[in-house]
Amino acid sequence: MSSKAKKVRDKWRSKSWYNVTAPPYFGNTDLGAVPVAETEKLIGRTIDSTLYDVTGDFSHQYLKMYFQINEVDGKTAHTIFKGHEYSRDYLRSLVRRRTTKVDGLFKIATKDGYDMQVAISAFTLSRVKTSQEKAIRGIMTRIIKEKAAALTIDQFAQEMVLGKIASDIYNEAKKIAPLRHVGIRKSKLVRQIVEPEKISVKEPVEQD
Repeated sequence: MSSKAKKVRDKWRSKSWYNVTAPPYFGNTDLGAVPVAETEKLIGRTIDSTLYDVTGDFSHQYLKMYFQINEVDGKTAHTIFKGHEYSRDYLRSLVRRRTTKVDGLFKIATKDGYDMQVAISAFTLSRVKTSQEKAIRGIMTRIIKEKAAALTIDQFAQEMVLGKIASDIYNEAKKIAPLRHVGIRKSKLVRQIVEPEKISVKEPVEQD
């Protein structure tokens, strides 16, 4: 065996595997296992997933989820919600000719002080006037800010990815113009209460 192959094998042998779980507000769902040589290097690492992996609902495959490891307890890496986005194929499938896509990009702060960037899109059944676009965007602005002010990050993340907030916007905006789809197509956590690097790693307790 070459020294290079042996070095690669030894490198993998030195790594330990950690099970990654979603936050409690997403059911502590198992997100898979990751290898790492030094436990501290897990903190701040982002894990990709889908809403389907969390809910088990096949219709949720289109929505990508991002979780960030913020705590390690033994061989379990816990995470916080970092953001989400529609898959490119799904977003492309929503676009139609002779219709209007109304976009809104918002900076919001949840009730417990988490800052997020949120992108909302509404797809109409036919082309609409500029005044109607403005009115729909105004509804987006009001509802997303009201929700953020009333909900914690846990509650807001749930209502956002599961479609509750988009449904509220749809129900009001459809009075302005006929709509085919309204969704929060992307979100990103930009500031959190406790920074990952400030969170200590919990070492497993040895049993006698």
